[in-house]
Amino acid sequence: MKPLTRFFFAAALATCCLAATAAPPAASPPTTKTLRYAFVAAETGFDPARISDLYSRYVAAHIFDAPYRYDYLARPARIVPNTAAAMPEVSADFRTWTIRLRPGIFFTDDPAFRGQARELTAADYVYAYKRFYDPANKSPAYTDTREQGALGLDALREASLKNRTPFDYDTEVEGVRALDRYTLQFRLAEPRPRFLYRLADNGGFAAVAREVVQAHGDAVGEHPVGTGPFRLAQWRRSSFIALERNPGFREQFYDAEPAADDADGQALLARLKGRRLPMIDRVEINIIEESQPRWLAFLNDELDLAFPVPPEFITLAAPNGKLAPHLARRGMVLARVLNSDHTLNYFNMTDATVGGYGPDKVALRRALALAIDVQREISVVRRGQAIPAQSIVAPGTWGYDPSLRIGAAEHSPARAQALLDVYGYVDRDGDGWRDMPDGSPLVIRFASSPDAASRQYEQLWHSSMNAIRVRLQIDSAQWPEQLKAARAGKLMIWELGSTASTPDVQPALTSLYGPAAGGENLARFASVRYDEVYQRMQALPDGPERLAALRELQKITAAYAPHKYHVHRVLNDISQPWLIGYRRPQFGNQWWQYVDIDSALAAERRK
Repeated sequence: MKPLTRFFFAAALATCCLAATAAPPAASPPTTKTLRYAFVAAETGFDPARISDLYSRYVAAHIFDAPYRYDYLARPARIVPNTAAAMPEVSADFRTWTIRLRPGIFFTDDPAFRGQARELTAADYVYAYKRFYDPANKSPAYTDTREQGALGLDALREASLKNRTPFDYDTEVEGVRALDRYTLQFRLAEPRPRFLYRLADNGGFAAVAREVVQAHGDAVGEHPVGTGPFRLAQWRRSSFIALERNPGFREQFYDAEPAADDADGQALLARLKGRRLPMIDRVEINIIEESQPRWLAFLNDELDLAFPVPPEFITLAAPNGKLAPHLARRGMVLARVLNSDHTLNYFNMTDATVGGYGPDKVALRRALALAIDVQREISVVRRGQAIPAQSIVAPGTWGYDPSLRIGAAEHSPARAQALLDVYGYVDRDGDGWRDMPDGSPLVIRFASSPDAASRQYEQLWHSSMNAIRVRLQIDSAQWPEQLKAARAGKLMIWELGSTASTPDVQPALTSLYGPAAGGENLARFASVRYDEVYQRMQALPDGPERLAALRELQKITAAYAPHKYHVHRVLNDISQPWLIGYRRPQFGNQWWQYVDIDSALAAERRK
């Protein structure tokens, strides 16, 4: 038996039985099919209205249900009914959306239901949508939800804030209503041609039961109760998450529509079509922030999937983009994708040092951005598994143009130093380090985390800042703590990544939308013109006019430099031979119910 890493726990069970001479042998108990893999960062909680991180969204997307979902195999992305009985009925002006739900869908058991089977109804979606507006929830997605323009909800929120009273969930509003037990309708103030993406957000706009929220209060994120294929079975915060098959999950069978020329997708469909979902019984996720133990756990057959392969091991695992022979001989499978994501560092626009909109502050941010060597980051830290990002628009999302060049990836320490000299960031006390124009020390504080991967980025930042003679201070804390500080506006600079949740660019643009400050807009950027164009884009159909508006926002961002864009990542996932059907979802974050485990093969390999 191979040794387990220190991140795992094992229990050995030996059973001896003496059977009566005439008795037949006892039947073997059914094998539990368990998917095991790891997150590289900790979750924060599983309340859809309060989720702001990718890893919590992965879990929530498998517990809760939105009315629609993404076809697992379709590329490009395609949305299909989930709890809805059919695609929505949409008015010609894209302001009225009517959804009819399937009857006979039930929430998982919870004491809040007092022993009764609790059916999903349209009222549950009404309640879930209103929760984004409730000031008590401080929802990170409030601004994006508000921009969809559901009529009447702003008034409820304003009344709660003005009167300092609990949010009124019982007053019916025109914007989101249950027309009957199974019919949900949205009425929007402005056209929203892409509102369907909102209706397919399982980790966000998902049905929750009011009784459960009221029973658990602020701790509801620790007690997620949904109608999805899995339910939470065990949770040690920032350490271990286990989910088990929802025994009451509705009848759902494997089906999809991969493109005709998608050989891999067609093969998966042929192999799995018609299977009852989910095909596995349990999912176990360990939080392993350090790359080496995470990779070793996979090589020791303790994990079914390297999700993804840590960059520092990619040259050993997949040299030149091909699976290494020693892994191929073990039956492993490599999947490579250019992810629909971007990484960036933001500058806190309210910070006394790097914030502000005056020419000197803009010059400082541009200089710091010019000093950062993205190509070195790609070659040294990411081992070539990324491409430079020119803007916030991610590959695979609307408006992405790989040929677009707006200077965001430029690296020029000489230009950086010239900018700093012109605007008075010079060494005034002769100690070799630049000072502020008023003579006080210029110190750049970079937020980081105490793990090996973060230390590599710290070294890059030290190297980049040393090249332009700027002091750098590292402020280290665990990722969830940094997120709290970021939302409170307490960090000066933080580097992080964001994965697109829909094929549209609009959610990414919210990260610089003024009213989203403290939520999606961690930089707390405020530009009247940016906000005007952002709002206009919401109502425009995809086409030349909307694309011109997007390009204007990209130019505004480049001019003020609240963000420094780094890369779009190439992700390399390697699966064990007993993991069947895996394909990284492009959008939607759902895949556990679509995979199977060959338990006999896994057991044999793990002996």
